[in-house]
Amino acid sequence: MGGSEPFTAGEDRQWATLAHFGGILGCLPSLLVYLSFKDRGPFTAQESKEALNFTLPPTLAALFLNLLSFIPVVGSVFSVLATLVWVALAVMSVAAGIEVNRGQPFRYRFNLRWIK
Repeated sequence: MGGSEPFTAGEDRQWATLAHFGGILGCLPSLLVYLSFKDRGPFTAQESKEALNFTLPPTLAALFLNLLSFIPVVGSVFSVLATLVWVALAVMSVAAGIEVNRGQPFRYRFNLRWIK
């Protein structure tokens, strides 16, 4: 069995769900799912792209805020902001993953959709 056969419906839903749940770790998991499996299942392609578009800006923002946290005196404020960004990203990613696992497509309310 090769690695390029189309996904079954269950596999398609599984990888789409993992792309959203991966948002807990930032944009890398959804990027890997998108690049690796976008041609094997339409639901995976759609949902991993949605997850990637959503997780990319907060991941970049959290990285930037973490860099700013090294500034003396005000660094703790940036650390708190970075933590809040991560918590919000994690909560929304889990909510999306639950919905996608039920087989329903998910659209984030605020999403820049840079990747078409």
